Amino acid sequence: MAHRRHRPYVRHRPDHRPEDREDRLTSVPENNPDIEISRRRLLGTVGAAGAAGLALGGASGALAHSAFAGSGSGSATGAAGSLSSLGATQVAFHGDHQAGITTPLQAKGHVVAFDLAAGAGRTEAAALLRRWSDTARRLMAGETAPTADSGIALDAGPSSLTVTFGFGHSFFERTGLGARRPTALDPLPDFSSDRLDAQRSNGDLWVQIGANDGLVAFHALRALQKDAGDAARVRWQMNGFNRSPGATGTPMTARNLMGQVDGTGNPKPSEPDFDRRIFVPAAGPGPAEHAWMGGGSYAVVRRIRMLLDDWDKQSLAQQEQVIGRTKATGAPLTGGGETTEMALDKIGADGKPVIPSNAHARISAPEQNGGAAMLRRPFSFHDGIGSDGAPDAGLLFICWQADPLRGFVPVQRKLDRGDALSAFIRHESSGLYAVPPGPRSGEYVGQRLLEG
Repeated sequence: MAHRRHRPYVRHRPDHRPEDREDRLTSVPENNPDIEISRRRLLGTVGAAGAAGLALGGASGALAHSAFAGSGSGSATGAAGSLSSLGATQVAFHGDHQAGITTPLQAKGHVVAFDLAAGAGRTEAAALLRRWSDTARRLMAGETAPTADSGIALDAGPSSLTVTFGFGHSFFERTGLGARRPTALDPLPDFSSDRLDAQRSNGDLWVQIGANDGLVAFHALRALQKDAGDAARVRWQMNGFNRSPGATGTPMTARNLMGQVDGTGNPKPSEPDFDRRIFVPAAGPGPAEHAWMGGGSYAVVRRIRMLLDDWDKQSLAQQEQVIGRTKATGAPLTGGGETTEMALDKIGADGKPVIPSNAHARISAPEQNGGAAMLRRPFSFHDGIGSDGAPDAGLLFICWQADPLRGFVPVQRKLDRGDALSAFIRHESSGLYAVPPGPRSGEYVGQRLLEG
């Protein structure tokens, strides 16, 4: 018996009601160049893979939740309230803050920096951000790219895709906006442990992409790269990953490639001062020309190579002394569970602090740094095996704060002076970016800066 050939569907118009969507799908003739094919997939009915398969392991336990549970800017919501697949989870493009900051960590990530082309200035930058914003909005909704879609992600849903845009220090001079560059974007100080590659650091523009499907994430990267056209060129690009949602029995804080629970001390959205620590106030104390950053945040991005062969030679007890936490659960060495406060003054039977004075968890604790806090939201990376047989692997460290001079810098200065973990890591690239607030409906990202 001959098999019936499946034909593509016309994408539903935005004004269609979700409950009418299936009824309105209509088959169309093949090879019709005028029909734009949506990559949104009609997924099956609710099944056993539902809520359990949607638990996300975020940068901290506070950010790990069911993908359908969130609300507001950057929250993940289920399409039509009836789709249970991981691919159906959608994150809002518009909102008070850009997506990809408080969004639960995704399984796949790309970070990429661009430099504006020679001769390109404010006009070209605005046109580029307008193109990028339109593409990001569409792809995050599970639609195709607006021009020349590659088809890489056809049949996939949004898969929690987020695209986040930021501006580097050099962007403001290139666009003639030096007077509107915030002082918080001043270059980071030098740290003695840095071994930075200038070609893989900084950049005029920065883009972070995250998704729970590798093809969806790569599709976004490819579309944005093509959108850059002649206006900007790639300066550097890095790929990352995390544990896939649903890989653990219950949501939990992610582990890094050293096997350590990583992100326990993150500030939590439920805390009353969370927004003050992570986002720039809408009406801050700074000059009026910096008001465009109200609701935005600052991202510090560091490629941190982990010397895994050296680390793996350490005994479990030695590794836990370096970190100050148990490897199995992330609990402090002074006892309790992962979220138990560290008893930093507790002395052991040998007369020494139970959590060593140079332990990473002690030195980086907010209470040891005048309350300095940052939201860590990293990806792991692995870029192959070197000629010496050692893995080129580690952490794409990304942290968010309202002011890096009060967030990242004081903590890194203390770590730089005596962190026991420093013997097993190498900071190889660095960047600091001003990430403007989320766009309002009808706006593109950065419009308040470029057209204000």
